[in-house]
Amino acid sequence: MIVRKFKPNDLKRVYEIENMSFNQSYGINMFQQLYEMGIGFLVAEEEGYVIGYVMFWIKYENHGHIISIAVDKNYRRAKAGTQLLIKAISILSLLNLDVIYLEVNEKNTGAVEFYKTFNFEIDRKVPGYYENGDGAIIMYLKLNRGKIPTK
Repeated sequence: MIVRKFKPNDLKRVYEIENMSFNQSYGINMFQQLYEMGIGFLVAEEEGYVIGYVMFWIKYENHGHIISIAVDKNYRRAKAGTQLLIKAISILSLLNLDVIYLEVNEKNTGAVEFYKTFNFEIDRKVPGYYENGDGAIIMYLKLNRGKIPTK
């Protein structure tokens, strides 16, 4: 498996992964717009086939944000999500940020536990965060400026 930069011809496949992973997904146009804005956008690829992605950016001057991360359901538990998150954290860490935030659906306990293995902590819960009324858990990771964290 390799992790590489997103290319425009990955768009359709990334959108498929998004739709299989989330009840409410970003529209395909949103992915295109975010890419054009210059966000961090990486994909995991297995034998030339995109199996996962991560999008991230600098939300505020010293805060990074994981926008979305997902892996094809047929490739979960194969460490693609781990590799994508490690790479995103590494890139954001080198930008001298203080903290990285992300949101997780409160019902997705597996994702919460996954992020905790990277030392993300729960900041707060936000009721009704998602369109369908589900709440979100806001998590954060404090960074050691300029040093890549290890798992």
